[in-house]
Amino acid sequence: MRAISQDVLGGPEVLREIELPRPEPGPAEVLVRVHAAGVNPTDWKHRATGGLLGEPPFVLGWDVSGVVEAVGLGVTLHKPGDEVFGMLPYPGGHGAYAEYVTAPSRCFAPKPANLDHVRAAALPLAALTAWQTLVDTADVQPGQRVLVHAAAGGVGHLAVQIAKARGAYVLGTARAAKHDFLRSLGVDEPIDYTTTDFAETVRDVDVVVEAIGGDYGPRSLRTLREGGVLVSLALSRLADFDPGDARAETLLVEADHHALTRIAKLAEEGRLRAEIDTVLPLAEAAKAHERGESDRSRGKIVLTA
Repeated sequence: MRAISQDVLGGPEVLREIELPRPEPGPAEVLVRVHAAGVNPTDWKHRATGGLLGEPPFVLGWDVSGVVEAVGLGVTLHKPGDEVFGMLPYPGGHGAYAEYVTAPSRCFAPKPANLDHVRAAALPLAALTAWQTLVDTADVQPGQRVLVHAAAGGVGHLAVQIAKARGAYVLGTARAAKHDFLRSLGVDEPIDYTTTDFAETVRDVDVVVEAIGGDYGPRSLRTLREGGVLVSLALSRLADFDPGDARAETLLVEADHHALTRIAKLAEEGRLRAEIDTVLPLAEAAKAHERGESDRSRGKIVLTA
């Protein structure tokens, strides 16, 4: 099968197409023919630094939408021919930039019937990250104030929609040029971070979704009300800062069949959609990474296998 791999760490140019043996599903696993693979910031960060994967060679990618080709011993959730979408186990289950993947069956759920494979592949990692932040960790309730940083980005634009589905009032940071897009998603209060210091102007926030890193985490603590929660997705060293009467958490996304089914339901109801920035063939994975790292993209980048 075709796959995109790398032998060294570096820029997008290190990604290259190779041939690998088609994998076989083990017990409790499924073999999925990949129709589309989502591209996420964690992909290019691992390409450049090795991150949680260490040294290459490795095949990147965690987001998958495709068709079940075969099932391993004991699998009851899926059958050959089923259209599914899901996230490979993070971080060790990487490998979505390929024609086939194997993973535990509960990493996948039925693909939303109203979405094609491209739009379905754009959802899993980013939507699960947003869901596990807002629902599992923060338990957002109607009327609460939620601040989403990088609200036009991959995780951010889905977090906005999930927060709105939970009945929240949403504030979102992005450049002014993206504010119309934010309003179309349901953002109540767009904030231009290039002209406004959110840490000085925003107060009484119940939940902050922070995926940027650097000083965004510590500065965001100043916006929280008593009892509020900041969830860092950038692995910020929040332990070095005193959250006072608030709570600070660091979240690493996990594969989750149950949450995927809830996400699929929102998508089928028209309450959650992934904005597609760019679609490229698998062989042009390097161009996808270049686009993602340019900071010009809005929403998700997807590869088709």
